[in-house]
Amino acid sequence: MKKWGLVSVLCAISFGVIFTANVAQANIEDLLYEKGQITKEEWLKLKAEHEREEAIVAERATIKKWFDKISIRGYVQARYTYLPGDKSIRSEYDNTIRDNTGFAFRRVRLVFSGDITDWLSFYIQPDFAGAVPGTTGDGSNNFAQLRDAYADVFMPIPFLFFEEKELRLRVGQSKVPFGFENLQSSQNRIALDRADGFNSAVQGERDLGLFVYYTPKETRKLFKKLVDSGLKGSGDYGVLGVGVYNGQTINVNDRNDNKHVVLHATYPMELPYGQIIQFGVDAYRGTFNIGATAPLTIGGPAIGRENNGNILDERVGVHFILYPQPIGFQAEWNWGNGPQLNATRTRVEEGDIQGGYVQGMYKWDVNKPWLTSLIPYVRYQEYSGGKKHRTNSPFNVVREWEVGMEWQIAKSLEFTIAYARSRRTDTQTAPYNIREGDIVRTQLQFNF
Repeated sequence: MKKWGLVSVLCAISFGVIFTANVAQANIEDLLYEKGQITKEEWLKLKAEHEREEAIVAERATIKKWFDKISIRGYVQARYTYLPGDKSIRSEYDNTIRDNTGFAFRRVRLVFSGDITDWLSFYIQPDFAGAVPGTTGDGSNNFAQLRDAYADVFMPIPFLFFEEKELRLRVGQSKVPFGFENLQSSQNRIALDRADGFNSAVQGERDLGLFVYYTPKETRKLFKKLVDSGLKGSGDYGVLGVGVYNGQTINVNDRNDNKHVVLHATYPMELPYGQIIQFGVDAYRGTFNIGATAPLTIGGPAIGRENNGNILDERVGVHFILYPQPIGFQAEWNWGNGPQLNATRTRVEEGDIQGGYVQGMYKWDVNKPWLTSLIPYVRYQEYSGGKKHRTNSPFNVVREWEVGMEWQIAKSLEFTIAYARSRRTDTQTAPYNIREGDIVRTQLQFNF
């Protein structure tokens, strides 16, 4: 113990000596000048050198290291699902909706982001609750998958009619700017899943490509306010956006040389009495390759493919949002063409697509220590058209009512309960029967 006490004393003395030396250096310059041992010019020169050294030390102290520029955050969604009726009903977007299910992770996300320079930032997001592609049974859950990996390059100076940082280039795997709900983070969305009508356009919402976004400075602030205030905004994907991407959906290699092109236009507006609305239009066009097909039954006839599986894939959609202050309304609809198993179930060819949803919600801000707000909601969705990312692109019919409520216990903890009456095609397994039944789900989400 005496040995460690001696070491502590020596350390304290060393720090004191270093501090005293710096002060002494400044005092010596003044003392030498007062005694006439150095000229005024020499004194000024010594003072300037000393101040320059102090400025260098201060500047180095303010320079951020690489690890100071990285932010780490994330969220986890744990669900429990109960099917009181038909146990064979399946959902395209929630693998917990099946027989013999129980507690399961829907999402386990980590986000690594940061500013590399004043005009360059990065964003990487893996998910640790993914299912192995192509599997639907047990033992295929909680695998790591890459969701986002992109860089944003901002225009650092005013350019033409753009102000500083209003124009940016996004390169990598990121969300394809089509629709509103597709761009809205699952961390912020009220309904447990995205609607089939729009999510069928871009499975997983993401793809590899290059996108250009334009957002005026004041609109960027409004986009941020809509998320930070709990009004369920979509984030900043520009008031105008245009992009080129592979078109085969998330984590899938491109299968043809025809790239998809997307156009996104949206405008949030704060009305004089404080109510915020948003409206816009989206469109994309490309050629989707459906890949290999499979017989509907063992030993059955093969399924043909139009144009070797390269089929026109195009849509146009509209959206309108009245943010919940406290009453809210949200609606999206889209129309187009895409790959689809024909009526005789012999060939995959181009077919018509249409679908969307309407949703009403009410935001009750309680602001108690154990309860931030309650958001009950009701949603109706429908979709008819092929599911291009599924084997054989089966024709899919969806008619679904959903009612639920999100209980925001705190900003870091949310609980949601929802009931749905669903009539939808089982697109995972042939012969693609239509199932109808009730779905009861609960979800606990914690943010960090």
